[in-house]
Amino acid sequence: MSKKNKFFADDGWAIWVDGDDVSTIYLNNWLNPKGKSYTDVAVHIRGIKETKALNMYFPFAVEKNEIEDVSLKFDDENLSRAIFSSMCMIDYKKNKATSEIAYNGKTVDIVHISALDYTVESVSRGTLLTVPFAGLFEYLDNDEGYFMFRIPHKTITEVFRQRHKVGSFMNKMRDLIMSPVVSESYGYSVRINEARLLPKEINSIGAFHRQKLKKAAVSISISDDYEINDMSCYRIRRLEEDLYRNFLPSGYKSEDVVTYQWQQTRETNLKGHFNFYLSISRNAISRSSVFIYMFIIVILNAFGGMTWDAMKMLFDYLFK
Repeated sequence: MSKKNKFFADDGWAIWVDGDDVSTIYLNNWLNPKGKSYTDVAVHIRGIKETKALNMYFPFAVEKNEIEDVSLKFDDENLSRAIFSSMCMIDYKKNKATSEIAYNGKTVDIVHISALDYTVESVSRGTLLTVPFAGLFEYLDNDEGYFMFRIPHKTITEVFRQRHKVGSFMNKMRDLIMSPVVSESYGYSVRINEARLLPKEINSIGAFHRQKLKKAAVSISISDDYEINDMSCYRIRRLEEDLYRNFLPSGYKSEDVVTYQWQQTRETNLKGHFNFYLSISRNAISRSSVFIYMFIIVILNAFGGMTWDAMKMLFDYLFK
């Protein structure tokens, strides 16, 4: 009989662009059950020259110094090939604020958020990031642009955090002896632009309700020690080890990572609500249980040896 631990989190994200555009958001969650987890955020904006600001709400606290501009890694052509699934012509750091990438017959700007004067504000239990475009237009040469950055995903880190059960010492010992197999079950729901999960400070912003988000895609990258309910996956693949080698967050090994992807569009969800549910599980032998079993075996072996010696001495005495 296995011991079961179930953990779940349900997060509401928000993204809206102040301008006449149709945008796409990509969230790639790097899951690390034994340490910090991260999310790579990519926003693709069409009609970027008609946009005044990019706004995002994260349902957890993020400090400005925790935001990493991963677009600066695009001097590595292997990385661009992995992300865009195509050979790319790259004009890295074409100017102060952008790089330019040509692929699949089109050219887009990669905006370096670290070169912009953006703000990070605490809102309710989350964070509002606002990127004004006033100082950006002089650097834009194309009508499509990408913003790409990495943040610590503190909700998922909390989901994976070890819980210490309250109970007597004897109850804990009993559980360890009777349940050597630990069955872990984790669930995480990502809901984008769903008003009922967002704080009133976000819902009161008129521009949020006029957003034009076209598509959302969520992917998760996790060690293949864990199993994922992939029935609704759009794509499943093993991470390109060589292409992503210099891109992974600290503590990850590219050869151990498998990526699963979910996708939704307005064609299948006309209300513009983007809901993703990720189910992750793992079965493992409890190290504490193994230690207890070994200890019991050693004690029994020692006790059995002493008992046998005592019996021999008794028989020798009685039948001498």
